[in-house]
Amino acid sequence: MDLGLKDRVYIVTGATRGLGFASARELTADGAKVLLTGRDEKRAADAAASLGPNATGVAADNADPAAAGRLVAGARERFGRLDGILISVGGPAPGSAADNTDEQWSAAFESVFLGAVRLARAAAAELGEGGVIGFVLSGSVHEPIPGLTISNGLRPGLAGFAKSLSVELGPRGIRVVGLLPARIDTDRVRELDALSGDAEAARAGNESRIPLRRYGAPEEFGRTAAFLLSPAASYLTGVMLPVDGGYRHGF
Repeated sequence: MDLGLKDRVYIVTGATRGLGFASARELTADGAKVLLTGRDEKRAADAAASLGPNATGVAADNADPAAAGRLVAGARERFGRLDGILISVGGPAPGSAADNTDEQWSAAFESVFLGAVRLARAAAAELGEGGVIGFVLSGSVHEPIPGLTISNGLRPGLAGFAKSLSVELGPRGIRVVGLLPARIDTDRVRELDALSGDAEAARAGNESRIPLRRYGAPEEFGRTAAFLLSPAASYLTGVMLPVDGGYRHGF
């Protein structure tokens, strides 16, 4: 199946590792051109170099108010056009309601929530018909995850923003989609498992509650993201798609 990605241009934030990198890799593998970002300039450059000539790396922090405009302008300058953006950001600090500090909440709001809003607004101002804005969210959109109180607070609100944005941009032919990963085998998930004190037992317990009985591979998430961002998904908007091996029990 031809996804129609050849020569289309995307920004992928938080893409030096994990889900963002997996998504950028699958996009470029299908012929797209990607401007990927990370907070560290060398890591961003190295990640882009590993994907070949259709990728370029830029240092950017989603929490920086100037980042959104700079990235949109950079994609147009480097590749001559912009067809979409995938907004991914590292997960906020773990902890309970009693443990998380005001500083942790503020930092997470700036990067996870407000940074994503700014990026989406900047992209929306530049995209034309056929453009797409994607958000990497979390299964916490539907159900709180123990030990991730900040994520539980912010991700559902961002999903609500994405849904509202899909209604506003739909008449212009611009789509808005969200991806809801659960236990994908990334550094972040392995770090969360280790917080239990016994990472292997935590993983085994989680896998026992996943109908497919395993964690997802990053490339499985990346392929899903590439499809949702592609013209092949041209009649999908406003959807929040779980990528979780059936972990969510609701319809």
